[in-house]
Amino acid sequence: MQFKIGGFVTSKQGRDKDKVYIILQEEKEYVYVIDGKTYTKDNPKKKNKKHIQIIHKSLTNIEEMPTQELNQNIQDAINQYEQRSKNEK
Repeated sequence: MQFKIGGFVTSKQGRDKDKVYIILQEEKEYVYVIDGKTYTKDNPKKKNKKHIQIIHKSLTNIEEMPTQELNQNIQDAINQYEQRSKNEK
């Protein structure tokens, strides 16, 4: 699996199962994900790569955005994705 910065993922396990996040940073076994609300650019959530599922959608240039703008864009993008997913079901 290829984990890329700005990629959408869902949590497969844990209390946050099925929650949508966006990858902020990648390490060997872990990724740092954000949702723009609880987990922001300044406070990302560390997730084991085994516990997330990649969604083939991504945002670009997230490393270059100012923190406040990034957090709002992340919230908007996740909300749009979740709305489309609900409408498709």
